[in-house]
Amino acid sequence: MSGEAADVTLMTEVQARAALAGRRLRVSVLAPVGDWLGYGSLRVLRASEQAGTMELVCGYESYRRP
Repeated sequence: MSGEAADVTLMTEVQARAALAGRRLRVSVLAPVGDWLGYGSLRVLRASEQAGTMELVCGYESYRRP
């Protein structure tokens, strides 16, 4: 993992996008199966780089049933 990828882990998704401005990004949101609502900030859980693209896997700080 590159230093840049490690540096954005646990940042909010907005902060990570700003830090990686100008880079190609792929963002996905990890969520539990079923009916859950995400609360809090969307944070980077995992960051990796492949073929010049930074992949960010994000998740909310907490989840609750509606």
